[in-house]
Amino acid sequence: MKVLRIILFFVAYLSSGAIGAETKTDAGQKLSFADLQKKAAKFGTVLTLPTFESTPAEVAKTTDNTIARADKALDAIGRLDPKKVTFQNTFRALDDIQAEVTQEENRIEVLSQAHPDARVREAAIEAEQKFSDWAVGVDYRKDVYKAVKAFAATNPNLQGEDRRLFDEQLRDYRRAGLELPEDQQKEVEDLRKDLAKSQTLFEFNVNNAATPVKFTRAELEGVPDSLLAKLKTGEDEYVLDANVTFQMTEVMDNAVNEETRKKLYIARDNRARARNVDLLRKVLKLRADIAHTLGYNSWADYETETRMAKSGETALGFLEKLKDGLEPKYRAELAEFKQIKANSKGSTTPEVKIWDWRYCAEQLRQQKYQIDAEALRVYFPFENVLQGMFNVYERIFAIRIREVPPPSKYVDDLRLYAVIDKDSGAPLGMLYMDMFPRPGKFHHFANFSLIDGKRLENGKYQRPTTELICNFPPPTKDGPSLMSHDEVTTIFHEFGHAMHAILTQAKYVRFAGTNVPRDFVEAPSQMLEYFTWDKKVLDIFAADYRDPSKEIPQETLTQLKAADLATKGCFYRRQLSFGILDLTLHSGLTADQLTNLPDFSNKILGEVFLPPDPSTAMIASFDHLMGYGAGYYGYAWADAIAADMASVFQTAPDGFLDSKIGRRLRDEIYAQGNSREIAVSIERFLRRKQSIDPFLKHVGIQ
Repeated sequence: MKVLRIILFFVAYLSSGAIGAETKTDAGQKLSFADLQKKAAKFGTVLTLPTFESTPAEVAKTTDNTIARADKALDAIGRLDPKKVTFQNTFRALDDIQAEVTQEENRIEVLSQAHPDARVREAAIEAEQKFSDWAVGVDYRKDVYKAVKAFAATNPNLQGEDRRLFDEQLRDYRRAGLELPEDQQKEVEDLRKDLAKSQTLFEFNVNNAATPVKFTRAELEGVPDSLLAKLKTGEDEYVLDANVTFQMTEVMDNAVNEETRKKLYIARDNRARARNVDLLRKVLKLRADIAHTLGYNSWADYETETRMAKSGETALGFLEKLKDGLEPKYRAELAEFKQIKANSKGSTTPEVKIWDWRYCAEQLRQQKYQIDAEALRVYFPFENVLQGMFNVYERIFAIRIREVPPPSKYVDDLRLYAVIDKDSGAPLGMLYMDMFPRPGKFHHFANFSLIDGKRLENGKYQRPTTELICNFPPPTKDGPSLMSHDEVTTIFHEFGHAMHAILTQAKYVRFAGTNVPRDFVEAPSQMLEYFTWDKKVLDIFAADYRDPSKEIPQETLTQLKAADLATKGCFYRRQLSFGILDLTLHSGLTADQLTNLPDFSNKILGEVFLPPDPSTAMIASFDHLMGYGAGYYGYAWADAIAADMASVFQTAPDGFLDSKIGRRLRDEIYAQGNSREIAVSIERFLRRKQSIDPFLKHVGIQ
């Protein structure tokens, strides 16, 4: 029952218009959430915000009460007279129960990932495990299944979303093992509960794997002064946390000393190792046992059945074909990197190592393309980027975005925004933004659903609420938060997930917003990354914060594009290494491979990208193996779709700011969610069949 969480793995290594709580409505009055609720009611919609728990006791109470209410509702389904079952009191009722439970569970998950109090985070982790155990148990409620089967036996004549809900709910029961003998059903149920608990613990261990690494000033030569000021802890002592992505990426991009890069790389790829290697072995074995008991060849086949790929073999074949296609470009890039490394005074080994590629790529940008990623930060102060991004999305999606004082928040700098339909003035949904790192906080960039869209039984529509949790460089006492171009691309991507959640019109929670096949879910957001490479888009907000009259020059952007293309081979081979590893781990392992999991995993990674150091175990912190198990291939799969979709904007009269194409994107992709076959939505947006050609051009193969 758990709703999908969307994560962007930071594979890229990755006028101010600041808006505050005093935002006015068009009528000049201060905008409040109460005002928005009243307006929503006029449009037959419901707008809801979560009230965040602030103590472990409140978290536990919410969890217990939610499960108790859901059990009562399930009991009512289970008591139905088989002669009186209807679509409304079975299939629709189950979706209603899911809507209520996920609304509560999603909020608890946000607390587990982002609450500043470790006690609340730990209580939320325990609550998540309780929700997971309960959700697995729901699938094995024989009384509920009996009622569902009784209605199915009437061979109902259902259409549209109703039929889709009917078919997928029955499929879920089959995938849970309800068609197996009772002893095997119990076995699968117990395995799934154990799996859910283990996955939650794995992610908790990664989030809390603080990994301090000490350096001297000399060891950090080349690292920007802005970062050094944040890291200084003594006379000649600087302490980084290898678990904080932006700190790690700035050092790996800029540190001249090879030994510094190696030291930080090894620390990062060993974080959580002591706790998570054995835990991953357990997760992989549990998944394999579940898949085999259910009659699947592997967990990869089990997971991909409900996705566009349909099988693990198809997904792996897609990645392998792309890997082979990239081989010439990848080797040419490494040869160029080798020359750069040979001329770097900080080098201690001749070959390009895994801890060198980011540094070499950055040096290539600077030396060949005159691109200094750090120098470009002056064009991207966080507040300007945020407002500029709002302006872009307001234009293409025909919406308005306004900040609202949050009635409830779990941390002081949490922001809240309303998304409003431009034409009608109807509130479409709410968005929280938690943007800067804290100890114990989720350490990547993600959209977390809080309340999903859904047509209520009274006919009104529940509008969504969602949240972005990110880790951009925070502002300092001396200046604003300055973003890299990679980070600008990241926020455009993540905000796309939020729009996907908020602009939904799906009838049922199961199909609302980002609840789409996992190998498509990234495509709408990956397409929006193309916007940050367009001069007309960047001119809306990209200006030197010290002198706003200085826009980012066209020649700089041209060189930035050339530099990006010059390293696409390495970028995608690294991505593919993760996807191939993920699918391989979930396609069946021998006892020896499972025993020697770090070495086996490093071997696979090294066959696709630069070999990991033998002392490391990146799999221990590769948390996509939990939420995205056998699904990481979806990034590349969705990227191919995204390039095709972006080509529609590229050829439009007004380019990426074309409001007609933007509206089509909103109506045919974002509003639809998974309420119809995804291939239908894609082709209705494209107005033609899908093509791989734009993607091949994008990665420099064609």
